[in-house]
Amino acid sequence: MMHPIGRKELWHAQAAILVAILLQLTVADPLRFGPKYLVAVLELLLVVGISYTGPRRHKESAETHFTISVLLIGLVSVANAVELALLTRALINGADLPGKSLLSGAAAIFLTNIIMFGLWYWELGSPGLSGRHRADRIHFLFPQRQLNENEWHPHFTDYLYVSLTNSTAFSPTDTMPLTHVAKSLMSVQALVSLLTVVLVTARAVNILG
Repeated sequence: MMHPIGRKELWHAQAAILVAILLQLTVADPLRFGPKYLVAVLELLLVVGISYTGPRRHKESAETHFTISVLLIGLVSVANAVELALLTRALINGADLPGKSLLSGAAAIFLTNIIMFGLWYWELGSPGLSGRHRADRIHFLFPQRQLNENEWHPHFTDYLYVSLTNSTAFSPTDTMPLTHVAKSLMSVQALVSLLTVVLVTARAVNILG
């Protein structure tokens, strides 16, 4: 059984991860997790993984791909959270960094958070990177489903939109989480986004003051 996701959707996911790679390259060294290119290389592995396994993935190997994809997304998510902790420490301790570096680092963390959680939701509610799909369990209730559009299926961009709205509204908007796993992921994302926005606001007030 070939992978159910089309190449166009895989390209969308790859493009989003490439944006995350570019964002990581803008983070100042004191705010970066690990060696300079560590997080960027992990994200690049996601891009390569999609291009290599996506078109030729089979049902019997879905479990292995699920483990690998969750591990990679998890590592990048943890690295992004550590960078947020470093940013918090830099702001609290008054690190000798230009305001521009702190604000650009916060923006990179915020946007990377959106992309990574978009991948989490895609993996959770759709075949995602692994090709594993459980039709008997729905994690997200999209409005199209409520309109009884049975032929409609969410794509990566739909999950990326869910991630974007959750990061900016700090709560679900038109798409509701239905399972504990989905609610937990959205809660963690909202907390990370809220903390990042609070830090940026505090820095902006400090600059204006």
